[in-house]
Amino acid sequence: MIFNRLEEAGRLRQLHPGFAKAFDFLKRDDLEELPVGTYELDGRRVYAMVQKGVGMGIDAARLETHRKYIDIQFTLSGDELIGCGAVGQPDAKGWDVEKDLCFLLGAPTFWLPIPAGSFAVFYPEEDAHAPMAGVSEFRKVVVKIEA
Repeated sequence: MIFNRLEEAGRLRQLHPGFAKAFDFLKRDDLEELPVGTYELDGRRVYAMVQKGVGMGIDAARLETHRKYIDIQFTLSGDELIGCGAVGQPDAKGWDVEKDLCFLLGAPTFWLPIPAGSFAVFYPEEDAHAPMAGVSEFRKVVVKIEA
């Protein structure tokens, strides 16, 4: 897992070929005006989902992991809170291959505030995360990068 502010993301571009496209998108001047939806940056290899809503709180947030995609979770406005922990046992439903998603049993080890202008990177099958654990309104972008 990586946590940082967007203005400090430059040195991360070299970690993965998809990071340059992801951070270029997150630095767009019109990012805050983009409608909620999905934006392909490099086909399905790199795409972004603009989201808005109200956090569901710590008690409702569920740990998840992915196999295929790295997540960059970037907060545009509001206060995002993400639970973090090790990848453990899948829940009874197991892997949803089509959605590249597996909810996990157990609770996060710690909670990471992601204030506006900040992001966290979660790697597949290494970093379990429980997004939308805050309780405020938020607007965020999740960039999915094929690992």
